[in-house]
Amino acid sequence: MRLLALENAEGEHLGCFEEFAEARGIGVEYRHLWRGDGLEGALEYDLIVILGGPMSVNDRQEYPYLAEEEALIKRAMAADKPVLGVCLGSQLIASALGARVYPGEEKELGWYPITLTDEGRRDEVFSAFPPRLEVFHWHGETFDLPREGRLLASSELYPHQAFRARKSYALQFHLEVTEEMVREWSGEVPERREEILQNLEERVRELNRWAEVFFDRWLHLCFPDSF
Repeated sequence: MRLLALENAEGEHLGCFEEFAEARGIGVEYRHLWRGDGLEGALEYDLIVILGGPMSVNDRQEYPYLAEEEALIKRAMAADKPVLGVCLGSQLIASALGARVYPGEEKELGWYPITLTDEGRRDEVFSAFPPRLEVFHWHGETFDLPREGRLLASSELYPHQAFRARKSYALQFHLEVTEEMVREWSGEVPERREEILQNLEERVRELNRWAEVFFDRWLHLCFPDSF
């Protein structure tokens, strides 16, 4: 089994998801789109994960590969291929499904809780989560819920934090971050860095514990005979 990770910006990688995949015998390959890698053969992979980035879905002229990713999402979902979108990746899934992506009223950077919706409490994957969970955010844009999307989680600032469409999931937040990733990203907001790094080891350990729950339940949903 193989997983393809689409990296939109340097430093926004699979984090702990890569470790989980390899521990379960899943081969991981990256396409670094920000440095010119293409998407040839992407649909031959069993799982596709679309990662984050500082750009907007709407910056297609400056970043032409965003339009290529969106087209890939449409083909993958039409073929019932499991796709996971994280942050920018979630916005690309929303856009591919016909929803509007636009700036939020304020950026959500750092540690904020999400709350499961009724749909989230019933979902095969998210039903294992507590009703309220602190997660790591690093985004300033949001999206309308696609017509076929099932809203799974919300936050105070952003009502659309996670949705599911068929076997694919879109997460505005980052379950995958490591301590190194948080330290690196927090350098972009020096005025809030101390706050973001507070109790970092404990917070990341707890976050990654739920990341593993998510990953395992997603795998079982997609491949019930293998996981």
